[in-house]
Amino acid sequence: MDGSGKKRLLVVDDDRKLCGLIHDYLEPWGYDVEMRHTGTEGLEEAEEGEYEAILLDVMMPGMDGFEVLRELRKTSNVPVLMLTAMGDEADRIVGLELGADDYLPKTFSTRELLARLRAVTRRSHLADPVQAEQDVDWIVGKIRLNEGTHTVLLNEKPLDLTALEFAMLACLMRSKGRVKSREQLIEEVSERKFDVFDRSIDVHISALRKKIGDDAKQPSYIRTVRGVGYQLMEPDA
Repeated sequence: MDGSGKKRLLVVDDDRKLCGLIHDYLEPWGYDVEMRHTGTEGLEEAEEGEYEAILLDVMMPGMDGFEVLRELRKTSNVPVLMLTAMGDEADRIVGLELGADDYLPKTFSTRELLARLRAVTRRSHLADPVQAEQDVDWIVGKIRLNEGTHTVLLNEKPLDLTALEFAMLACLMRSKGRVKSREQLIEEVSERKFDVFDRSIDVHISALRKKIGDDAKQPSYIRTVRGVGYQLMEPDA
């Protein structure tokens, strides 16, 4: 994971169009996607960089995916998801025996790609319960938040939130249906003490509402509990 909180992913495939499609789909889900188009370049980048996972094409001119994986496993246990245009069982067995974590045919759907990618990275983090907890998606209505990747999607489109807005939304989503006082919100999202005259939390909530398209007078998500604080609700169907 890089300094922005995004998960670094390396895609090694000579199909530039497919690489571009993978890049465009995964970026909004919190992945920083790096692309290489030959086995040699891919192996060099994989050995020099730090990645959450690698998507590796089997059939490439020159150094193929099997050769890349064989060399990579001498020095790294990074999760590897093999991509193949062929559904040959023998190829899958070879890749798995060389140390691939999973296989995906190039006829994959984007949802399957994301699910399998999350599965292989989740398995690699099983020894870290904090990381496993952060990999959970919190979903309320059409809002999807992931603390591990520090991403928020509204209607499957990324939302640009400040760090404080993100922290407040995460706090409210974890406590969906329960009222959070201003004191609790301040204590959970910042290191400073709460001042009873400090109404800055209301300003941030107002900005957050605007970004998620919520109306303070008739809220779908964030309800004001007068004299107490705020409550995140499931919107009416």
